[in-house]
Amino acid sequence: MKTCNYLFVILLLMSSAALINQVKAQKLNLLVGTYTDKGTSEGIYVYDFDINSGKASYKNVAKGIDNPSYLAISSDGKLVYAANESGEGTVTAFSFDRKSGALKTLNQQKSNGAAPCYVATNKKGSHVFAGNYSGGNFPAYPVQKDGALGKAVQVIQHSGNGVNKDRQEAPHVHSTVLSPDERFVMVSDLGTDKINIYHFDGSNVSQPVSPANPPFVSTGAGNGPRHLDFHPNGKYAYSIQEMTGNITVFGYKDGRLNSLQNISMLGDDFKGNTGAADIHVSPDGNFLYASNRGDANDIAIFSVNKSSGKLTLKGRSSTLGKGPRNFVIDPSGSYLLVGNQNSDLIVIFKRDKESGLLTDTGERIKVGSPVCLKFVE
Repeated sequence: MKTCNYLFVILLLMSSAALINQVKAQKLNLLVGTYTDKGTSEGIYVYDFDINSGKASYKNVAKGIDNPSYLAISSDGKLVYAANESGEGTVTAFSFDRKSGALKTLNQQKSNGAAPCYVATNKKGSHVFAGNYSGGNFPAYPVQKDGALGKAVQVIQHSGNGVNKDRQEAPHVHSTVLSPDERFVMVSDLGTDKINIYHFDGSNVSQPVSPANPPFVSTGAGNGPRHLDFHPNGKYAYSIQEMTGNITVFGYKDGRLNSLQNISMLGDDFKGNTGAADIHVSPDGNFLYASNRGDANDIAIFSVNKSSGKLTLKGRSSTLGKGPRNFVIDPSGSYLLVGNQNSDLIVIFKRDKESGLLTDTGERIKVGSPVCLKFVE
């Protein structure tokens, strides 16, 4: 009898532990980067996001940070890096307490170029790369043992221009995206209509990045490449063109991008300003989403042919706000959250995993100028 009682207690404890872990897994940290000089925002905001209910609740805020317009999270979720898009520009390193949502500043380094608008870090956590829009360059920083940033060991300067004299008078680096195997960095330059490709060797202390062969791929005159996302299978890359609303599909292998398709995210009858912004493939690899600001303020939804990587337009969904600069899909693929910069509003959509279509949950997060959304498990 005693043995049975002991077994019962052990099973009860195991069930309780499993339940606690399940409850923990239901909540994610949502970090929101903002523009602090354009309204009511005070810095980087942290929310608890419940993946069962789709509801978000305020958790913390890191104040006194100028324009943390883009964020990168370390693979273990303990470090956060922010591009401070103000003045000559800086990049700030933080430690992150996932339980309390508190961000503690570790240090800050100059971005070595004006208007840093993007930041990325590799999975090993050895380096951080930023993208300077106005400077037309990108720095490579070594990461110290405590997560702080060392001084940039390289600053790669782009040159050239494009056909649009107003928007492409000079190079404008808009993103620095690591390849799936992290052997290459893909640097989208809106000003020159190129995706520049660099080999990345984290063991090289003084020169971790060097031009690949070939060193770039052209996206077409006047397109203005902005962001890029890889398919989960690592075989395809998708580039969103800010100025035309086109999406370019590339085959990817060993640092080489081979153009497969160009498809517009705009409707045939669309008339107005185009401001294509963010792009993400769903975790299951079945759908791709792309946001358009300008006069559209919507998200285009595409199905993905996994055999060819090519896209087919499925539909569009209003973002229910203005200026959808950035959006994020939760790790389970159940929700899509979009930051409407000009409406001071994050709108939470439920994502149908079968059709890819979006449904408004009615849930909102009111925050000033939300421009970057990142989940931390």
